[in-house]
Amino acid sequence: MRRFLLPLWFSLRSRPWLCVVLALLAGICLLILWVATVKVPDFGQFKQHSQSSEAWLLDRHGAPLQRLRLNHDYRRLDWVLLAQISPRLQQAMLVAEDKRFYQHAGVDPWALLSAIWDNLHRPHRRGGSTLTMQLAKLWLQDTQPGFSNTSPWRFKLAQIRLALAIDHDWQKNQILEAYLNRVTFRGELVGIDAAARGLLAKGPAALDRLDAALLAALVRAPAASASRLAGRACDVLAHTHTQDARKDCERLWIRAALLPKRPFPMAGQDDAPHVARRLLTQAGQRDRSSLDASVQRFARQTLQTHLAQLASQHVTDGAVLVLDNTSGEVLAYVGSSGDLSGAAAVDGVAALRQPGSTLKPFLYALAIDQGWLQADSVLDDSPLALTTPSGLYIPQDYDRHFHGAVSVRTALASSLNVPAVRALTLVGVDRFLHALQQLGLQDLKQDADFYGFGLALGGAETSLLQLTNAYRALANGGQWQPVSFHTGTKPLLPSRQILTPQTSFIIGDILSDPVARSMTFGLSSPLSTRGWAAVKTGTSKGMRDNWAIGYSQRYTVGVWVGNFSGEPMWDVSGVTGAAPVWRDIMEYLHRDSASTPPVPPAGVVAQTVHYVPAIEAPRQEWVVANAALPAAATIHLAPVRPQLIAPPAGAVIAPDPDIPDRKQALLVQAALSGQGCLYLDQQLINQCRLSALTVPLPAPGPHELSLRDKHGQVLDQHRFEVRAIALKAPA
Repeated sequence: MRRFLLPLWFSLRSRPWLCVVLALLAGICLLILWVATVKVPDFGQFKQHSQSSEAWLLDRHGAPLQRLRLNHDYRRLDWVLLAQISPRLQQAMLVAEDKRFYQHAGVDPWALLSAIWDNLHRPHRRGGSTLTMQLAKLWLQDTQPGFSNTSPWRFKLAQIRLALAIDHDWQKNQILEAYLNRVTFRGELVGIDAAARGLLAKGPAALDRLDAALLAALVRAPAASASRLAGRACDVLAHTHTQDARKDCERLWIRAALLPKRPFPMAGQDDAPHVARRLLTQAGQRDRSSLDASVQRFARQTLQTHLAQLASQHVTDGAVLVLDNTSGEVLAYVGSSGDLSGAAAVDGVAALRQPGSTLKPFLYALAIDQGWLQADSVLDDSPLALTTPSGLYIPQDYDRHFHGAVSVRTALASSLNVPAVRALTLVGVDRFLHALQQLGLQDLKQDADFYGFGLALGGAETSLLQLTNAYRALANGGQWQPVSFHTGTKPLLPSRQILTPQTSFIIGDILSDPVARSMTFGLSSPLSTRGWAAVKTGTSKGMRDNWAIGYSQRYTVGVWVGNFSGEPMWDVSGVTGAAPVWRDIMEYLHRDSASTPPVPPAGVVAQTVHYVPAIEAPRQEWVVANAALPAAATIHLAPVRPQLIAPPAGAVIAPDPDIPDRKQALLVQAALSGQGCLYLDQQLINQCRLSALTVPLPAPGPHELSLRDKHGQVLDQHRFEVRAIALKAPA
């Protein structure tokens, strides 16, 4: 060993240059070993780690529907390929940040030495980092957040080491692409896509040379003043474009001064904001929903078009829901009217509103299920007054008229109120409330006494989502199942049979019958479609809510129209407000194939019905029966017995102490088949021709109201009491 080392030693002493060569070789070997041991992220891993601050909602086919920002620490959009970025910007960025990018191996020694020299001899410090070193810094800050705060020299060495490794493993174009997608330009804007759209309102492919120079100048001085920024941009432009440099610089000064202090709104898909807020939970998420982009956009446009036509009638808001009957998948979910609304962020599909008459189909279905009624049963549409714990309940029909004896088919299809309340007295409020809750109307959380008989007419609150899915249960033979916002997913709750298939079929047949609804809506109305469809409208008290919900063979569509503020509409009912939107959407859904009527289930029999007297024309009616029935049936109606309605017998009337005595009044009402004379305490009050009138409130004490014929014979008699007005205690 000694014989080998001694000659080497004398050889090195006689040749100093050999020492330098060996030292360089040893240094290179150590450098290679030092770089080779670092863990380098591959390009795909870096790209995946650089997630957007946005999340995307996709439709069932993968088409984008909505972009929603979820990370508010920075604004970074989707990754942009290098081929989609303006070549002018790529060139300007290299001139401004790394002139020898394609020559060095990740670290530029000349740039580092120049930066060290300038920092020692000039007041303004500058860096010598290459694009690759800046990229390495971003990765270290992302994966080791506290490392940069330990030791500046140690962190710089780690940055150099990783930059050398990245340059060895990645292609130069990959490094440039990653850098442009991760560099911060100004404020919260990270990446070229966010910077271009937020500062210049254009995509990264559309940047011209002036735009490119400005953005490249921003990277080194994001908070620079407009004059300083324009000066730096002119320097960049001078190295990339020499023609008309003076004119270009003048234009750069103007553009720099016009850069917005706050980024422009990011343009993008905005078709389903309410579903996006419901489903998207983390930045970078791309959630494929059950929505159909074409149906969603048509429903949204149709709603906005019809609401614009109703603007003069004080209507600004609306919502639409479209469900697939079989799967329960949500195909369209329009939560508001968008720009037409003063509160576009409110979700009208999930908001609680009064459903009006849209609950009546479930009430009649329950009555048929329980055997109380059939579609051909007769109900009395005449004045009705019911005593409740909160006072006298006197329902009125929408047109303020009474129609006498009507069939269940006519009462439901024409949406008559008094027959519905009579049906509720048969079913019971408790049982009806429980059935509605089983049908998914879970926001009906009060007890039956709270809702009372007004529940038949929609005196409660529910959402369009819950109510439309309840109608879907009618379309599915009485079987309820939860909705789904994704395709092919297993329902969170099991399905349950709430109504029988026989009853559901009969209710659907009634709601699709244009003749049965003609009493209220006429033969031609927005409820009529080319194919088979069952539909019901509803209008809440004071015209604050407007509904049209119905289903075809394949789809269930629900529409709500009103004002999120709760202000009433002006002369807008379900058939003029929500129904036209419902019809247009239903026709669009069946543009290629018309909906066909459902097949009658076993246990439903068709029978010809005649009424005596002929309150309605003879017709074929569906009847629930497990055995064969006669081909025809005749229903004989008993004569209407004249009777008193209000005040009911035994009523106790408590005057309102806040109303002056002279304005206190009493409603007197009777059901008459001809003329009848009303007597209050033996005094004639109606001249034997009015069936309803108001009279001054009698004095406190017991009173007697009687109904007599023209010969003075008593037909009906009610005794009631008026309480004395309670005096208020002095303040």
